[in-house]
Amino acid sequence: MATVPAPPEAPPKPTWDPREPVRPWLRPTIRIRLTLLYGGMFLIAGILLLSIIYLFTAQALNVGVTELPFKIVEGKVQPTTDWCTLPEEGSGEQFSRAVSACLQHQRELALDDLLRRSLFALLGLSIIAFAFGYAMAGRVLSPLGRITRTARQVAGSDLSRRIELDGPDDELKELADTFDEMLDRLERAFTAQQRFVANASHELRTPLAINRTLLEVHLSDPGAPVELHQLGKTLLATNERSEQLVEGLLLLARSDNQIVERKPVDLAEVATRAIDQARSEAEAKGVEVRGRGEPAVVQGNGVLLERIALNLVQNAVRYNVPEQGWVEVTTSVEHGQAVLLVTNTGPVVPAYEIDNLFEPFRRLRQERTGSDKGVGLGLSIARSVARAHGGRISAVPREGGGLVMRVTLPV
Repeated sequence: MATVPAPPEAPPKPTWDPREPVRPWLRPTIRIRLTLLYGGMFLIAGILLLSIIYLFTAQALNVGVTELPFKIVEGKVQPTTDWCTLPEEGSGEQFSRAVSACLQHQRELALDDLLRRSLFALLGLSIIAFAFGYAMAGRVLSPLGRITRTARQVAGSDLSRRIELDGPDDELKELADTFDEMLDRLERAFTAQQRFVANASHELRTPLAINRTLLEVHLSDPGAPVELHQLGKTLLATNERSEQLVEGLLLLARSDNQIVERKPVDLAEVATRAIDQARSEAEAKGVEVRGRGEPAVVQGNGVLLERIALNLVQNAVRYNVPEQGWVEVTTSVEHGQAVLLVTNTGPVVPAYEIDNLFEPFRRLRQERTGSDKGVGLGLSIARSVARAHGGRISAVPREGGGLVMRVTLPV
């Protein structure tokens, strides 16, 4: 009877994670590079300092041997310096002590001179070492500056920027590559989100337009009951509000992108058009709208910039006081930037609620529902359009109630 061979044993499991890249032991990490750099600088500075001290010492010893403080003339010892005094008469012990004192004083002078020169040499080497170390540290840490600059550009809504750091495969390059991978994922997610919002908004426009047409046809029937007529008006208003929401989402998705095609646009003309479009609503609410515009030409998209002004003016008209309310729109150029200023009367706005006003579907002390003043996207759209043009929008509470909205755009 044949024997069944035993099944082969499974290979042992690896003790390391196979997903982790294998790195060589002698990988030029930033720690090794900095260690070699500063260790080498210390070694070179020490060698130079020792060499200089050795030369100074040899010179001092040479001077001490060749230039004694006394000389022998005709069998008599005569001093050659003012500080060396030798007795003309006396015992040999007194003469020996005097010569030893002269030689000791000469050694002290030589040591003082050596110390002074060594200190000057140390000072010079310290200055050179600090300058060289500063330059080398800047060169080693320059990738960090590049990463920081790229991060600032990304913070300005430019997700297409990449570091693409070259050089040795050290920790800084690993950090830059990881940052680039993160930016790739963020850009893909951000683009997918914008595409989804744009496609969804576009797909919703068709059924809403059909609903509006059907409702208008039924409302035009003179034989329709009063209850059905009133219901049609309510549904038509709801449908119109949904259309405004879809248009706002579509515009918000488009305005979050950078403006590619730019043309000269005068903010004063844009503000005038916005005032004209909002004037009928302002008269119906008893709000006075006045404008004072100076020419302020910027490079951008005229339709989107007009949307900023219209949203701000409509927001100022709708959120105003019931009586004697006013809205003032001004344009100017300040410090090389075009400024659109919209000031209005209205309820008192706490400073801590200012940031919430720029969030989608947020209103002052309200949420999504229960308001006929808009869909809650006006200020969000204005902020997105301003960012797409390289500008910014800010709001501060006005003394006495209302807001002061300030839009700054590069000229």
